[in-house]
Amino acid sequence: MLRRKITEDLLRWKGNPDRRCLLVKGARQVGKTYSIAAFGKENYTSFIAINFDETPAFRAIFEGDLDVETLVKQITLRVPNADFVPGKTLLFLDEIQNCPRARTALKFLAMDKRFDVIASGSMLGIHYKEVPSYPVGYVDQLEMYSLDFEEFLWANGIRERSIADVRSFYKQKEPVPPSMHDRMMELFREHIVVGGMPRIVNEFVTTHNFAAVLRLQQAILSDYTDDIAKYAEGVEKAKARACFASIPKHLAKDYKKFRYSIVEKGGSARKFGGSLMWLYDAGIINFCYNLSAPELPLEGNAKSDVFKVYMRDTGLLIAMLEPGSQEDIMDGNLGIYKGAVYENIIADIFGKAGKKLYYYEKDNRLEIDFFIRRNKTATAVEVKSADNTKSKSLNYAMANHGVKRGIKLSSKNIGETENVESLPLYMAMFL
Repeated sequence: MLRRKITEDLLRWKGNPDRRCLLVKGARQVGKTYSIAAFGKENYTSFIAINFDETPAFRAIFEGDLDVETLVKQITLRVPNADFVPGKTLLFLDEIQNCPRARTALKFLAMDKRFDVIASGSMLGIHYKEVPSYPVGYVDQLEMYSLDFEEFLWANGIRERSIADVRSFYKQKEPVPPSMHDRMMELFREHIVVGGMPRIVNEFVTTHNFAAVLRLQQAILSDYTDDIAKYAEGVEKAKARACFASIPKHLAKDYKKFRYSIVEKGGSARKFGGSLMWLYDAGIINFCYNLSAPELPLEGNAKSDVFKVYMRDTGLLIAMLEPGSQEDIMDGNLGIYKGAVYENIIADIFGKAGKKLYYYEKDNRLEIDFFIRRNKTATAVEVKSADNTKSKSLNYAMANHGVKRGIKLSSKNIGETENVESLPLYMAMFL
């Protein structure tokens, strides 16, 4: 079993005496069902699981009255061995987006308080219109992603003590010993190629077979395409597929702002904006918004209509590229895609850490890959795929646009010049 950070989140939730029902959101196949089921079986006397995708007939449980006594009767009638023990039962409503009335029922289950309830879903943003009444004020929420880099390190047998050692070099601003640095960069490149989907990570750590990894990634991409066909409405199906297919093309450009004309000649936000938001709601992509000024507050300076798009899982992005891209990444050579791939993994790391994504671009001649709030300062983050690449944009922004602090991420070891920290790419997880 892969170790996941969400287990600690679930334990904290269980330990809260004022806990409400918990809704765990996330894209398909990021490990929600497995992690919640393992948690339930280990921490409760009675664990009752209802999967509305696997058994659509379970929807009938919620077709009548939604009071808890009626629900308990319906569940014990339809779910074998279901035993509701007050204070010791976890009811798990999986793929709840397929039963909107079950989501409404969370209010009454939360008010009753005899049983703990966790719901999860992968298309909640897509199905929000179908819910007759939201249980506002009765539900806590968590978002789960595919494995982040630290979880990937755990899966590869890297001990917490070793990660703490790397963190100590980061805090003390001291170079990492060469052998440790080289190993961390090797693992970082593997994470780029493999990504974080649990099934794929498990295959990799078991076999180290990149061909098998690619087959599984392509299967997930096919599942995403099937989801578009299944859940998108009417003409949105073709438009969402076109937006999805255009992501590598956008990232291959020097000017990475999302342009609808790349999706289709003459394309516009009016035609494709809803389809792009569909991909976001499905947990497939992240938006990175352009700042009108490189200063705090970042959200207040973000332009909602000017943005870049990144895949939420970088391994899936690699699988969308031409054959041989895995080997190119491991060898450090990916041509026009190289900068985009390294940007995507940093966006991936920041996103999984709960950061909203921002960048700064001015007059097509200056682009800072990311901006983060760090030590109460708007800090520029420049991502470099090569050691010897100069930070022209970062230097120009600091000299002419009022940027006071900068971070350069590359494969080089730790270093620092005035107001600019140079960090290895893998240390993005500490930011």
